[in-house]
Amino acid sequence: MAGPLEGIRVVDLTRILAGPYCTMMLGDMGAEVIKIENPDGGDDTRGWGPPFLNGVSTYFISINRNKKSLTLNLKDERGKELLRDLIRKGDVVVENFRPGALDKLGFSWEEIHRINPAVIFASLSGFGQTGPRSSEPGFDVVIQGEGGIMSITGEPDGPPSKFGASIADITAGMLAAQGILLSLYHREKTGVGQMVDVGMLDGQVALLTYHANNYFGTGKLPPRRGNKHPSITPYETYECKDGYFNLGVGNDSLWRRFCDAMGLGDIKEDPKFAINKDRVDNRLELQEILDAFFAEKTVGETLEALRGAGIPCGPINNLEQVLNEPQVLAREMVVDVDVPVAGPTKVTGVPIKLSETPGAVRTPPPTLGQHTEEVLESVLGMDEAQRNALRDEGVV
Repeated sequence: MAGPLEGIRVVDLTRILAGPYCTMMLGDMGAEVIKIENPDGGDDTRGWGPPFLNGVSTYFISINRNKKSLTLNLKDERGKELLRDLIRKGDVVVENFRPGALDKLGFSWEEIHRINPAVIFASLSGFGQTGPRSSEPGFDVVIQGEGGIMSITGEPDGPPSKFGASIADITAGMLAAQGILLSLYHREKTGVGQMVDVGMLDGQVALLTYHANNYFGTGKLPPRRGNKHPSITPYETYECKDGYFNLGVGNDSLWRRFCDAMGLGDIKEDPKFAINKDRVDNRLELQEILDAFFAEKTVGETLEALRGAGIPCGPINNLEQVLNEPQVLAREMVVDVDVPVAGPTKVTGVPIKLSETPGAVRTPPPTLGQHTEEVLESVLGMDEAQRNALRDEGVV
């Protein structure tokens, strides 16, 4: 079954994480993604490891499925002309070079728009294309710090902590994919392409949501709270005698059901805890009660009782547990692939489920330059002699 983006050609100039995550999302939904790589090593992440599978980086495998690899030397004028030809035949161009680098190669947004007025051009960078710091490079850990996320992550008496996954990169990739889809919809109505400008810092600021508005409303800086929620309780991680679990009592109805399920009737109607506002005001006293209560329970018996009452709760899974969780497997969020050279392995699946035009993991991550001949012949119409000459002269 064809994906919803079948017939859309993406010229992918990205590498590392944010950009490749974006183009992977497009490829998952059926777009033809032509990944342009330097003939000398390709995407930096091809060398990132360990771990490697038979010499293939597991990092690279994780974000480069459903793509074709074309090697192209963009320092050679003939390589630039081949890129211009691809842009003419493309629908989307995506890049995440250091700001200004693509302009120096002769591929500014203005030039790309001149080459193909209908093309969508998406640029991902640390700070976006405007503003006093637009020319600065951005890396995930730096942006997490600058974007405020680290100031609210970690234990109250500990240092600031970054998010475990590369949330600044991945958020930027998701936002870029969304911007591209919005632009394709606009093009359907007007025939005109546009630029999608995604800054990683912008994405982190957007994630602050209620934390930002708590500050706007009070003028007070939110402290680090570990796993505690600033406006709801009990809504956090608790320790049992054999491990940890998460509990989410998100409203007063759930509070009453929680107390009934756990045999805590003595505090259910206590004026200090009966409604959420009072539970938050008396958080420390409630925490002492619940900490002592759960310390005598096992995770298993606690979750069984809570789930039986419809209370949101769950264990703290490690990766082995979550990647073998029946719900995760039922949703096809773990997919088997046979990667060239690396061999059989697994990748995470497609998180957006469409009833009529579902996405899919159709092809494994490519080897460097695996599709160079195919793209030069089928997309750019070059004969064998032309292709051989380009290869012999180091253009591809």
